[in-house]
Amino acid sequence: MTTSLARRRTTAAALGLASALVLAACANPTDGGTTEVAATSGARTRINLGPDQDRVTTGKVDSIAAEVPEKIRRRGTLELVASSGSAAPLTFYATDNKTVIGVEPDLAYLVADVLGLKADIHTVSWENIFVGLDSAKYDAGFSNITVTEERKEKYDFATYREDNLAFEAKKGSGLKVTGPADVAGRTVAVGSGTNQEKLLVEWSKENEKAGRKPVDIKYYQNDSDTYLALQSGRIDLYLGPNPTAAYHAATTAKTEVVGTYSGAGATLQGLIAATTKKDSGLVKPLADALDHVIGNGTYAKVLQRWGLSDEAVTKSQINPPGLPRTNK
Repeated sequence: MTTSLARRRTTAAALGLASALVLAACANPTDGGTTEVAATSGARTRINLGPDQDRVTTGKVDSIAAEVPEKIRRRGTLELVASSGSAAPLTFYATDNKTVIGVEPDLAYLVADVLGLKADIHTVSWENIFVGLDSAKYDAGFSNITVTEERKEKYDFATYREDNLAFEAKKGSGLKVTGPADVAGRTVAVGSGTNQEKLLVEWSKENEKAGRKPVDIKYYQNDSDTYLALQSGRIDLYLGPNPTAAYHAATTAKTEVVGTYSGAGATLQGLIAATTKKDSGLVKPLADALDHVIGNGTYAKVLQRWGLSDEAVTKSQINPPGLPRTNK
């Protein structure tokens, strides 16, 4: 999927983020814990934040289940991993502070249904997702993982959502971000080891080559520290996944999305994918399972319940072009 993109979505229909603490503050205790966010232009959707999720389910498909490597079939479980540092509506904790919920777990459970396996979801730090995949401790990652050319050397990918990034600023900042020049000399926070960090580093280099000031890149341990820095003026912007940034802006009214960009750069639509160790034999059944749920409508129901319909794909691609090494 290529497009001339920097996909400037000014209204964040694909919503997104808050930490579990922010979500708890937004929950309505009288209705079991819900919050309301924009789903698509002009529409709203209520998100259930409680542990009783009543997830969208589907049936096993024997022909696709038979594609799963025998070792996993015998085990009967699909060992899945997500980042413990993620946030709503991607992966986060319900109001009981122990049940893992979000669009990523919902899609993982749906794929496991098709494969006739029980989904076991583990949450770990971002870097340990890949350590666990490398060691075969986990079968697949469902954690807002972007397809990149560098990662394709070690991992196989089955895509399931578009990847769009967002620049978030303090509400009323007057800032707008459409390209590298707009962040020249700005102080911008970003997550370490993420593809948004890669993009920001490349933009900073472009600025220096053009005779502009580089980006002053900052790193924080958690979202709470990042947003405290944003509100206090210690940073100008935060670059993160569009779903999480837009959710945070919608539920707190303290920040705003001031620019969006494809996670793969200006000329390629970034894609989020289920991630497996290269040549593990699992990527095809994952892609086939995703195609099945896209076809039977359950995939659309999952995205809709999390306000992410605008990030839908029409087909799961195996190892498509990813974020270039130079991001140019």
